[in-house]
Amino acid sequence: MKEQAVSFQSAGLRLHGVLGMPEGLRPSERRAAFLVLHGFGSNSEGPNVLAPTRVLSEFGYVTLRFDMRGCGKSEGEFGRVICLEQVEDLGNALDFLSRHPAVDSDRIGVIGSSFGGAVAVYAGGTNPRVAAVISNGGWGHGERKFRGQHPTPEAWAKFTKMLEEGRTYRARTGKSLMVPRYDIVPIPNHVRESLERQKVGMLAPNSVEMFPAETAQSMFDFRAEDVVRKIAPRPLLLIHAANDSVTPTEQSIELFKRAGQPAELHLFSGLDHFLFAENSTRVWSLLRQWLDLYFPAVK
Repeated sequence: MKEQAVSFQSAGLRLHGVLGMPEGLRPSERRAAFLVLHGFGSNSEGPNVLAPTRVLSEFGYVTLRFDMRGCGKSEGEFGRVICLEQVEDLGNALDFLSRHPAVDSDRIGVIGSSFGGAVAVYAGGTNPRVAAVISNGGWGHGERKFRGQHPTPEAWAKFTKMLEEGRTYRARTGKSLMVPRYDIVPIPNHVRESLERQKVGMLAPNSVEMFPAETAQSMFDFRAEDVVRKIAPRPLLLIHAANDSVTPTEQSIELFKRAGQPAELHLFSGLDHFLFAENSTRVWSLLRQWLDLYFPAVK
């Protein structure tokens, strides 16, 4: 794969991206393409981005991995991660990629993990130009997701108090209350240790560690499951760890229940939330089969 750094505009901000060209691309040939989205406060250098980008390139797709505003090398207030703003960034990335001479502008799909999976589904349900959607470990109902991630009465009370304090602080000072990453989305120690044993980094370099409370509120209010049915008849693939320690598995199950056809849901045992980063041949084989059936790189 040949890659080059690129940039494009979104809401007046310069967003950083990396465009990938697959081997064997002939002059004047147009291929299907994928936008590869990063997760919560991560960026385009994260393992859950680099692994699917590499695999999709091997399958013959043009790829664009990019940093959402406020993340990585992109402009914007660092750490300000707002769901609907990321949906807007995705739309502008799609516009940028559609103008590339090697891309079939009618055949651009979106693939994302975790937060990126939720954004991918929402964008697919609200933007008819998204030709295919793949969500890995994503979520469709923010409040229900957070209840699963803060399951005890004490944890839930702490989380909702943080949301309330964020609103109060903003109203009083006009500034954002900053909140640690793991107070919003806890990552169990055994997940971190497992990835370390595999020598896989959990977070990308320069990942966001402190977020404004508005980030958590935007996630709480975000409901991709309300629009998932609108993706059909474009294809949808939902992938999730069967026993996800970070994002409750029921999130993808409920998305699937509400989706139109064609849609598929695959749950993987023996893997956890950072599923793409684990570089599982089972996952890549499933992905290849689904793409060949619903969204091949070459018509």
